[in-house]
Amino acid sequence: MNRLTLPEIRSAVAALREVTEEFLCGLIRFPSLPGREAEVVEWAARRFAEFGEVERIPLTNALRADADYADPVRGLEYDGRSNLRVRVPGTGGGRTLLFNTHLDVVPPSQGQDHPFEPAVEANRVQGRGACDAKGQVAALFTALLAAQRLDLKLRGDVLAHLVVEEEVGGNGTLAMVRRGERADGCIVMEPTDLRILSSVRGAVWFRVTCTGRPGHSGSAGTVSALKMAIRTIEVLEQYHARLLAASRGIPLFDQFANPMPLTFGKLTAGDWPATAPASASLEGVLGLLSNKTRYQVMEEMRQAILEGGDEWLREHFTLEFMYRHDAHILDPRHPLVTGLAACCREAGAAGEVSAMTASCDSWFYNNQLRIPTVVFGPGSLRFAHTNEEQIGLDEIGQAAVILARFLLEWCGGARL
Repeated sequence: MNRLTLPEIRSAVAALREVTEEFLCGLIRFPSLPGREAEVVEWAARRFAEFGEVERIPLTNALRADADYADPVRGLEYDGRSNLRVRVPGTGGGRTLLFNTHLDVVPPSQGQDHPFEPAVEANRVQGRGACDAKGQVAALFTALLAAQRLDLKLRGDVLAHLVVEEEVGGNGTLAMVRRGERADGCIVMEPTDLRILSSVRGAVWFRVTCTGRPGHSGSAGTVSALKMAIRTIEVLEQYHARLLAASRGIPLFDQFANPMPLTFGKLTAGDWPATAPASASLEGVLGLLSNKTRYQVMEEMRQAILEGGDEWLREHFTLEFMYRHDAHILDPRHPLVTGLAACCREAGAAGEVSAMTASCDSWFYNNQLRIPTVVFGPGSLRFAHTNEEQIGLDEIGQAAVILARFLLEWCGGARL
């Protein structure tokens, strides 16, 4: 055996550039919205079978009964759908590395006229899912294919979970985690600009339904459910300010003015300007850090409305939670973090270690399976979910070089 050099890895990845572009464009052509991922799953299964063992992991409607099931999109069926588990077996005696990323995408944005027709211009690929997260799948595919072309023999196994329904709240990963998995480290691939995110905020998605006493604008005694919803917004903003103040002093998050935002995304009420509406529905997302669990925040939100609302509101609201993720924290001194950072710097990236102010599936592995986990990948979150979603082929290539190099360091091995 002989040790592989970084220039050799770079050359192997560069030689695959057209393959990487073709692979990513192929993924984008599948409109893999929640519940419609079957075709892209089968296509990805065939491609990853070129160098690994691929297992289709079936999903069932029993998933809905799980305490961590997320349901912001109602009516999704699971029977007949599946995730993918990929395994590239090692020769033995090395550490196992697990990857997670997702094949589903959010719906097209306004002004995104041809979201599933990839466009390549100036070495950048545009299309829905280009960076979130089909570009991540392409980076992993390229790294593993380059390792195969280089006759790289790893001692530890390489595993990958290619899941559905990440965008719906992590239900695909939830299903994989409930099966159990063992690994020495995990990289959840999301667009991070090649930063290593060892701390990730949690979040709850909520729905508050307020009821009023409907009536004509000239009638006495009406109570507008819309005004109650507006009052609820004020109460939750006050609670968020208290929660933010109590969440200071957590390493990596303090660099951000508001690492755990409160977002109000939907407000629905009324059907006539001169009628006080009977019902109003308010939906949003509240972030949380590691000083609180999701269950503590859920109860504190309920108490805030009870204590901060007026007499009518206290008796006329319901609060539901469609998504409940805890924060995940991994010590930046952990070998997974320091080793990946060293490989980044060696490959010309900054190797910056930071925190993620969005939530993702990393907490399932880090918190529930106790597998040390980081979030890492090419592409920028500022393009995700936008009508300009894109990723650079150079970024994917650099990520593939870093990952291939890190496989050697983490799993152990050399070229035959």
